[in-house]
Amino acid sequence: MKSIETSEFPLLFKLGDDNSFSDYGTHPGDQIDIRVSARALEGMQKEACVCYAPTGTVWHMLCDEGPYLNGTDLAPFPLAFFTAGVAASYLSELLALARLQDVRLGEVELVQDNYYGMDGSALRGNMQASALPVHVACSAASGTAPEQVDELLKSAVVGSPADALLRGTVRGTFSLTKNGAPLEVDGIEPSVSTRPADPDGSFDQVAPGADSTYASGGIEKLRAADSVFGVEGGAGSSLLASQKRLLHIRAVARLRADGVKSIKVQLFKPIGGVFHFLSDDSRLAGGQERAPSGLAYMAAGIAFCYLTQLGRYAQIVKQQLAGYRVVQDIAFSPPGSMTTGTQVSATAPDTHTFVDTTEDDDLTRKLVQMGEQTCFLHAACQTDNPTQVNPHATATRLDDAAGSGRT
Repeated sequence: MKSIETSEFPLLFKLGDDNSFSDYGTHPGDQIDIRVSARALEGMQKEACVCYAPTGTVWHMLCDEGPYLNGTDLAPFPLAFFTAGVAASYLSELLALARLQDVRLGEVELVQDNYYGMDGSALRGNMQASALPVHVACSAASGTAPEQVDELLKSAVVGSPADALLRGTVRGTFSLTKNGAPLEVDGIEPSVSTRPADPDGSFDQVAPGADSTYASGGIEKLRAADSVFGVEGGAGSSLLASQKRLLHIRAVARLRADGVKSIKVQLFKPIGGVFHFLSDDSRLAGGQERAPSGLAYMAAGIAFCYLTQLGRYAQIVKQQLAGYRVVQDIAFSPPGSMTTGTQVSATAPDTHTFVDTTEDDDLTRKLVQMGEQTCFLHAACQTDNPTQVNPHATATRLDDAAGSGRT
């Protein structure tokens, strides 16, 4: 696949059992290991195969960027994957706790806002991404007291492995392979794990498996971004060499009648599109794996975001970059509802970067360093940002705004 336009497959599908991406061992114990193999396609488009190691399930996902990065807006942007994943993780834990406490919630709606910042100059090398606390609210249609729903949500956040990553201060580790040869990194934490094989050629063999249990329309575009110029967050604005801006992404998550989570994600700043995700719990957590779990979406989002920053930096400084790929490993503990007295946890992403370039070694090292430094989701991993649970009364109002495009 060279581009999304040339693909005959949907934006999301499950691979069959005979694929090379499921050959990934797990850590001892109950840890949830997730490996993301991802590569850049044309422009700002990307593809990834995400292996949920405890069950061996592999999902293929496509990613793009909107007009703000001169993307084609044909697939969700990286932060949409992460935002949807966090929302799905919180909603899964909320529902699990409700079952354990025999609380009947009826129709549930979770509204979540994610914020990030970018400040500095790429040319001077001081451009830096940042992450702010997630804000989340929940409402239920049953007779359950709103205050009880709020308390359930607070417990769900604390018991979610997603929040363990957000409230941690773990810095990712990296290895670098340039034109097939190992190269030491500089200015970032080196990986101590064994370098995996370059996944590039394996992507050419991917196709949907015969499994018909996964839900159709797992990822869909609902509304295109407005391609406007000369305004904040408009076309090409994220490619400026110097920046000081705030990003705002919103997710609205609900539970369908069949138990699959339906999540709508909109990018407000910069000006972006609206995308729809489906999520289901893994078989490990009692789900049917009809769509990726929240943790799988989160892991994919981190890899996609890092790849975007590599491509963006190369464009800004006019650095030659013929191809770039990653193999990223991350692990989470099971959610609190599945354990007794064990605090949830998450590891730092361990990212192996493969770069095809004619640039010298120092410039290649700088590329990888700046990719990490300007990645919003690596910033999220490094920053202690406990999620803020908002009063339930804000949920419906926020959903109306997400549907209409108002902020």
